[in-house]
Amino acid sequence: MTRKSVLSALASIAGPDRKSDIVRLGLVRNLEVKGTVAAFTVHVGRAGQSYGEALAVQCRQKILAAHGDGADVRINVVASKEGAVPKRLSVRHRIAVASGKGGVGKSTVAANLATALAQQGFRTGLVDTDIYGPSIPTMFGVENGKPRVNRERKIVPLEKHGVRLLSMGLLVDPANAVIWRGPLVSRAVRQFLGDADWGDLDFLVLDLPPGTGDIQLTIVQTVSLSGAVIVSTPQHVALADARKGVAMFEQVNVPVLGIIENMAYFTPPELPDRKYYLFGQGGARRLAESSGIQFLGEVPLEQRLRETGDEGVPIVIAAPESASARALRAAARHVAFSAVRGAEKETTLPEIVYR
Repeated sequence: MTRKSVLSALASIAGPDRKSDIVRLGLVRNLEVKGTVAAFTVHVGRAGQSYGEALAVQCRQKILAAHGDGADVRINVVASKEGAVPKRLSVRHRIAVASGKGGVGKSTVAANLATALAQQGFRTGLVDTDIYGPSIPTMFGVENGKPRVNRERKIVPLEKHGVRLLSMGLLVDPANAVIWRGPLVSRAVRQFLGDADWGDLDFLVLDLPPGTGDIQLTIVQTVSLSGAVIVSTPQHVALADARKGVAMFEQVNVPVLGIIENMAYFTPPELPDRKYYLFGQGGARRLAESSGIQFLGEVPLEQRLRETGDEGVPIVIAAPESASARALRAAARHVAFSAVRGAEKETTLPEIVYR
């Protein structure tokens, strides 16, 4: 019996709203599994003690059915007016993808992280907050797409490759420059987040503009973030700016979930055993170690990665066995695990499926 198998059994039980399971609703908390013993708390709030007791019976039956009668299931039911049943959050975890400078492949990483999360079964959205230089529409092949507005006057994101998308590039003529001051940009980002019908999401990835200026600070201070991912290349000038990005998130109390080193090395197709470190070697790893931050891996410099971005199909879909796709999928698993275990320590979500 493992956390994964217990959560899988519990995820088959519908919650009070009958639209989502009790695990995704956050009713199952403080799960501990040791040997044949599974102990956890079920929070039912205003649904009442009788509902909680009936739910506990269901939980016990599901776990025993999955693990046999030898399983020892210990359930604590919490029901009170103060502990109301959690509403289904529109977005459970918001992850910012940032870089201290432009040109390091931040949007490429953000697009593939979001797609990899969707591939792992998470309901995922991606919002392009780079108002001046939006590139997400191109990377998903939706340059000509136009979001509609629903009856509630909310913007409905487009969906491609299993990811819900919003970007300024979908709302303005791509041939025209967006010439806005900071307050207008901040207002547009707030509209993307607060006035859009994202539906129910496990993860919303925010592709931030490069840098650590007023716009970036406004975004991270306005939006409740579960964590941030820093993207850098190995070269010294990029690392210096990446260090500033780490400091910015620390100042606003947003946990940095990790650092990704993009363009880490180049391997010629005819020499698959060789690695050429064109921009330096191991710089982002050393920055992560010195900062006490998780190193999320090296993404190589591959022609196919650039081509798939231009073609509108993220490389984790277009070339899943490439070195870049494997590295980005691994980074997505780390990000999901860190966000779920760190940002909401009391609430359990389904275990990350490692592939």
